Amino acid sequence: MIEEIKQLAHKQRDEVIEWRRWMHRHPDLSQEEYGTMAFVAERLTEMGLTPRTGIGRTGVMAMLRGGIDPDSYCVALRADYDALPITECTGLPFASENPGVMHACGHDMHTCSLLGAIKILIQLRERLHGSLMFIFEPSEEKYPGGARMMMEDGLFDEVTPDEIYSFHCLPEMDFGRVGMKKGKYMASTDELYWTVKGKGGHGATPHLNVDPILIASHIVIALQQVVSRNAAPMSPTVLTIGKIEDVGGRTNITPDTVKMEGIIRSFDPEWRLRTHELIRKISCGVAEAMGGECDLFVDYGYPPVINDDDCTQQVYDNACAFLGKENVEWLDLRMTAEDFAFFQQKIPSCYFRIGIHEPGTPFSNLHRPNLMVDERSLELANGLVAYNAVMALNNRIKQK
Repeated sequence: MIEEIKQLAHKQRDEVIEWRRWMHRHPDLSQEEYGTMAFVAERLTEMGLTPRTGIGRTGVMAMLRGGIDPDSYCVALRADYDALPITECTGLPFASENPGVMHACGHDMHTCSLLGAIKILIQLRERLHGSLMFIFEPSEEKYPGGARMMMEDGLFDEVTPDEIYSFHCLPEMDFGRVGMKKGKYMASTDELYWTVKGKGGHGATPHLNVDPILIASHIVIALQQVVSRNAAPMSPTVLTIGKIEDVGGRTNITPDTVKMEGIIRSFDPEWRLRTHELIRKISCGVAEAMGGECDLFVDYGYPPVINDDDCTQQVYDNACAFLGKENVEWLDLRMTAEDFAFFQQKIPSCYFRIGIHEPGTPFSNLHRPNLMVDERSLELANGLVAYNAVMALNNRIKQK
């Protein structure tokens, strides 16, 4: 089975790469993925499937019924396909043709790898014990998240999968390697939006003003105690302020208002809610003490990614068989976040990683304008994803 899948993956390598390059040239922002949705639906239709489109506005789902007892078990495979508001600077001949938009998180690689895996699985259909669900998710990068949007729009109304799997490329990991982690893997994430209000005026008469820039600066410093003095050392937490802007100031004008944006990430549900209280109390208290006001909006985001032990062990074992144990590793916690966690709250699952770094080349992280993907990783991914899906179905049937 492994050699057969590897041969099928190699045979379609060039086609999958061309799919990925098309997607890279034509990226769509979150909740605007109409072109991408049409592209994916067209590929699925060419393969003989009947895709459902428009789930969660711009999502796609298709089913593949296996040749043996198709109603006995269902395994879902998921890929995300939205891009980011980033101007690409890779210099690639297939660079983004959509100004200011780029697949800088590898979602084009995820989507086309899953399409490649589906093409393999269709050729193995008669040997599949059960059925497969293929989920192409929009808006992973933007709240409320495509996973939540698709479920609220009836994704699982007819069939709820017994297991679900997804992967994400990892640029700090070399091509040819994969990794995963049992249990807690990625953090919850909530977005924070502050409006700090003071009293503007001439910059040369500070005694007549209430400076919101100064207040905001003190809030930024004071908030560091949320992690350093309130979070338990064994409870990883990240608080980051990523944006500060005044509204109307200049060299000699103190503005009335300063706006700030940031994130809070953690793993423990109770501590997660406690951070919101602390951030609000500190922010409003500092502002009031300095003669101003502060409004804080917490946009409650994604839960933590928590992998099912059995599903993760299965991915590990299948990856070792497919790639060799020397190319598979157990990973550490990450403070990045993923709305795949919404699926995990409903279905046992594993979210794993596939390396995309070409050894010997400069490293560029996700969400950067020069992110590069070693395109050999597409062949590896579509083969591994297909093999894991076959084994997930067959193993569960054997257990029954």
